[in-house]
Amino acid sequence: MKLGIMLPVSGVHASPANITTIALAAERLGYDSLWTYERLLRPMAPLMPGPDGELERIPDVYRVTFEPLQTLSHVAALTSRISLGTNIVNPLFHPPVVLARRYATLDQFSDGRVIAGFGQGWIAQEFAAAGVPMKRRGAGFDDVIAAIRACWGPDPVEHDGRFYAIEASEVNPKPVRGDIPIVVGANSDGGIDRAARIADGITPIAWTLDGTAAFATRFRTTAEKSGRNPAALTVTAQTNNPMQPKPISGDRPFLAGSPHQLAEDIDRLREQQIDGVLFASPPSDDIETQIEMLEELRTLVPATTAA
Repeated sequence: MKLGIMLPVSGVHASPANITTIALAAERLGYDSLWTYERLLRPMAPLMPGPDGELERIPDVYRVTFEPLQTLSHVAALTSRISLGTNIVNPLFHPPVVLARRYATLDQFSDGRVIAGFGQGWIAQEFAAAGVPMKRRGAGFDDVIAAIRACWGPDPVEHDGRFYAIEASEVNPKPVRGDIPIVVGANSDGGIDRAARIADGITPIAWTLDGTAAFATRFRTTAEKSGRNPAALTVTAQTNNPMQPKPISGDRPFLAGSPHQLAEDIDRLREQQIDGVLFASPPSDDIETQIEMLEELRTLVPATTAA
């Protein structure tokens, strides 16, 4: 069972200093991975349903979001062991050759520690700002992933897809180990099935234990039906619930609460053959308290059993 942490790239603690502090602490404490994500902009228009059914603006946490790959380049220079992932970047917002080279460059500078976490995107204003139609999702997502993988493969690179074409060319640098693992943020049956065909793993939001286990089963079953080896693929449960110092009494959301409560949930996920947990929502507590909680959780879920 591997444990990952979302760096404070957005929210009240988002700053280069805090990103550096958390990255160094995670490496020291034996965590397995550090993650960033992409948010191009925060629309002024109300987009999300509120408690009363009226549309509200996207939460304030997205007012500032540090660019994911440049942030990980900084973190790569600070660390030597921990994996560096994006959860998620929207590849449809980028030319595949450009994005493939950026990931491969980061992989070279980090000595092969990169995980490429991709998703399809959902904010219409971001698609408009990137000059990409939203209808490109689905088939376009398959095509951009295929083009990126082609760029990481042997030269000459060549790709002739529905949306993207690369004439026979040398495209470099290449990833350290010839490829970079691709995981997909999928939370629907269709998204899980697509990931089972084209990705190396999924990072579903873990609202419940049973729901996460069902996603894992569907992912591995569909992959096997597609002629792939499910044992080579990963399922990382993502929680958007912040870790907190004190236990939650009464009804408790799954993967929420104190380090002791989280350790109990992690044990239950391990029993369901889930490969890892990503704490995607940084706590609102001060940085020192965050590190204390991370250290406590690492003690409860030792690195010797989490590898």
